[in-house]
Amino acid sequence: MSRSKNITVAVMATALALGLGLGATTMASATSTPTPVPGASTEAAHAPKAKAGNGKAEQLAAALAAKLGVDKAKMSEAMKTFRDASKADRTAKEAALAKSLASSLGIDETKVSAAIAELRSANKKTKHLTALKTRLDKAVASGTLTQAEADAVTKAIEKGVIGGGAKK
Repeated sequence: MSRSKNITVAVMATALALGLGLGATTMASATSTPTPVPGASTEAAHAPKAKAGNGKAEQLAAALAAKLGVDKAKMSEAMKTFRDASKADRTAKEAALAKSLASSLGIDETKVSAAIAELRSANKKTKHLTALKTRLDKAVASGTLTQAEADAVTKAIEKGVIGGGAKK
């Protein structure tokens, strides 16, 4: 194996180890906190915003179910139905937008739809990378990682070595 390949493999392995170590360190340093007793003054102020695909939606469902006196499972199902309908509406709106733009601009509708999907995907990746960089900056500030280690993790993700970044 050539020297440059050896170095590349070593850097990637280090980045992977750092990425995994950061996750393990974060999980190991997490402390459990007692569950607060909901009260009328705290529920609305501390209820997390619903976001499909994460535990926050379930936390909101539980808080709303308790506040409204309904079964948590029924609340979760009702919220899932709403999210699914909203997603379908968004998909329909994007399709209508693509059709309208294609017609107005004289461009193939498939090409417009693909461009919209590509931009949505790029935006999602950018948000993910920004959140990761914020976490890495905090780890550097607290002394958990060095700046070089944080940079290596960021580069590994951007290059698609770990974490679903761009693959070439």
